[in-house]
Amino acid sequence: MEHVNGEHHVHGEPGVHAERDIHGEEGVTAEQNAHDEQGGHHQAAADWPTAARATVHCLTGCAIGEIVGMAIGTALAWHNAPTMALAIVLAFLFGYSLTLFAVLRAGLDWKSALKVALAADTVSIAVMELVDNGIIAVTPGAMEAELSDGLFWGALALGFLIAFLITTPVNKWMIGRGKGHAVMHEYHH
Repeated sequence: MEHVNGEHHVHGEPGVHAERDIHGEEGVTAEQNAHDEQGGHHQAAADWPTAARATVHCLTGCAIGEIVGMAIGTALAWHNAPTMALAIVLAFLFGYSLTLFAVLRAGLDWKSALKVALAADTVSIAVMELVDNGIIAVTPGAMEAELSDGLFWGALALGFLIAFLITTPVNKWMIGRGKGHAVMHEYHH
C-alpha cells in the first residue's frame, strides 16, 4: 500500500484505492477485484441491468434499421427477400452507428471507434436479427403484410420482444467475459 498525492494506492497502481473494512483494516476494493488480468482494464459488471441496457441499445439500432428497411422495400414494391436483406443491413448500420457516435463523442478517433463498435455490437445485433427476422418469417402473413397492417407491427413487436429475451442473456455472458458491450464500459461517463 502506498500513499501518493493524498490517496492510498494498492501496489503502486494509480486509481486502485484501498478501503478500510469494518475493523478499520485496509483492504482491496471491489474496484480492484474487477480489474482485468489483461493490462489492468476494468470490466463492466455482468449483472442483468447492465445486460438489459446493452440489449436495449442494440434493439434501438435494430428497430430503426428494420423499420426504415421495411418502409423502403414496401414503398419500392420489392419482394420479401430484398426487403428483408435491406432491413438487416440497415439494422447493423444503425446499431453500429449508435455505438460509433457515442465513442467518437468520448474522444476516440474513427478507426478506434469503429473497432469498438464492431466488437461491442456484432454478436448482439446478429443474434437479435436472427431471432427477430425468424419470428417474422414464421408468422403467417407477416411477410406479406403492409406497413399499415396491424399484423406487420404485431409480428415486428413480438420478434423484438423475443429477440430481447434471448439476446439479454447472451449480452450478460459476453459482458462477464470482457467482450461485447464491456468494451464500451471505459468510454461511458
